[in-house]
Amino acid sequence: MNYSTLKKTVVLSFVSLMAVGMAKAQTAPADSSKMSSGTGTAKVFGGASQYNTFSIGINIGATSPSVFTGGANPFPKSKADLGYGLSLRDQLSHAFSLELDAHGGTLKGDAGSGLVTDLNGSKWSSFSTKFWSGSLSGVINVGNVSFLHRANAINFYVSGGAGLAFYTPDPVDANGVSHKYGNTVKELIVPVGAGVKFKLSDQLDLNLGYTENFTDGINLSGIHAVFPQAIGNKYSYGYAGLEYTFGPKSKPSLEWANPVAMMYDELYDAALRAEVEALKGRVANVETAVNGLKKDSDGDGVSDQFDKCPNTPAGTVVDGSGCPLVIPTVDTSLFVRKGNTGGTATGTAYSNIQFEFDSSVLKTSSYPILDATSADLRSSGASAELDGYASSEGTAAHNMRLSKDRANSVKTYLVNSGVPAKKLKVKGFGETHPIADNSTEAGRIANRRVEFHKK
Repeated sequence: MNYSTLKKTVVLSFVSLMAVGMAKAQTAPADSSKMSSGTGTAKVFGGASQYNTFSIGINIGATSPSVFTGGANPFPKSKADLGYGLSLRDQLSHAFSLELDAHGGTLKGDAGSGLVTDLNGSKWSSFSTKFWSGSLSGVINVGNVSFLHRANAINFYVSGGAGLAFYTPDPVDANGVSHKYGNTVKELIVPVGAGVKFKLSDQLDLNLGYTENFTDGINLSGIHAVFPQAIGNKYSYGYAGLEYTFGPKSKPSLEWANPVAMMYDELYDAALRAEVEALKGRVANVETAVNGLKKDSDGDGVSDQFDKCPNTPAGTVVDGSGCPLVIPTVDTSLFVRKGNTGGTATGTAYSNIQFEFDSSVLKTSSYPILDATSADLRSSGASAELDGYASSEGTAAHNMRLSKDRANSVKTYLVNSGVPAKKLKVKGFGETHPIADNSTEAGRIANRRVEFHKK
């Protein structure tokens, strides 16, 4: 069989096996439009553990010391011979897998009607080389991710890798004498291939492929020929085989799973759609409740949910509960200056300001005195000294800080009412200079004070 005949034989074999695979593929269930075949319970982003990924394959085919992509070997007539192989593959993703291959067979060729002359002038009639090889390749699937069909039964792939070939050339000279190599040649090979798979069942595939192997050497035929006859450093293997995927039948094969169909199925799932509808209902209820909380019928700035005084007239100033805010009026007739007499008459300017025990917070009862004092200071432009005092409870250091804080509270009030800060001077005297007996409660109350000294 010459090389041209080999090509025709391999092509016809591929066509016949492809027809068988396509006929098998057409037996897929008629209701595949409703469900993704082979997806099982696998979910998008669920990881490779939800699939079967490991497979083993056996194949048989024809070897040749030439390749379809071109290039001659020292013997012009390539002869097809038997080849066989075993493969182990792990599918790492929908589109990529790693495959370990072992191949064996024989490569043959002859000189036809003439003889082949090597670089030493010797004449050769034919050769026969037995080989074994092992390689690791990456395989890329180009047909399982599909937007046209939910489930594919035909998958195309390309592969490439590297490995080692062990072979023993046996060239035959012009006299028919064999010159078989005494040692086995070991060389690096680079296999590059392509093929098509047909899904026969969930775990069994028909595999048709073709691989070109490029060797890193010049000894494949056993002789080194003169130009233009090239060195025989490449060979091919066309094959057909079966591949079985291991794993429980409840899991789909990752090689045949279509992620596009899986995504559609998850979105089409009735339970998921019901959950989405229920979620939409809950969101609508929340929106209704929020709108109810925001409703303010009388426009007073307090929502009906918290409005204790609904239907207040427009423009009414309200408090946090929605009720009209009552602002007390100050009796200005009480703002009568009587000097710094130390008296405690309500509203008398410059009267002493009293404080609770251990506190620097102003009493509301002090506001009229402070307002009267502020009015006088602002109208007269006078300055004032604010002297703070404390009763004798606690340490002297604590009482000194407390007396200063009390004087500063009075200053802050006066400044906020319009008295320039530079007109006010603050001093703290602690528990010194009591105006009453600290041994009695009444005396201690009187000593917790701030005095004014107008200047």
